[in-house]
Amino acid sequence: MSTPLYRITDHAREEAERRGIPLEVLQTVMESPGQIREAHSDRKAYQSKVEIDGKLYVVRAIVELTDPLTVVTVYRTSKLEKYWSDEA
Repeated sequence: MSTPLYRITDHAREEAERRGIPLEVLQTVMESPGQIREAHSDRKAYQSKVEIDGKLYVVRAIVELTDPLTVVTVYRTSKLEKYWSDEA
């Protein structure tokens, strides 16, 4: 049996639900991120541009670099220019 690539904390699940981010979207971001950016405290932000309810967002999963990776929180933002880098 293979080891999962990542695990999602209860907090991250609650935040996804509260913020209207389907777990399928989080799964897609984790399995095929559009970008992986530096975050604070030795964490990474796995992120992708996603359309939710007809609007474009950057969905960011904040990940601890453990084995397997641990998603500690997730959020969406409409501030594409702030979080998305065209240089990556």
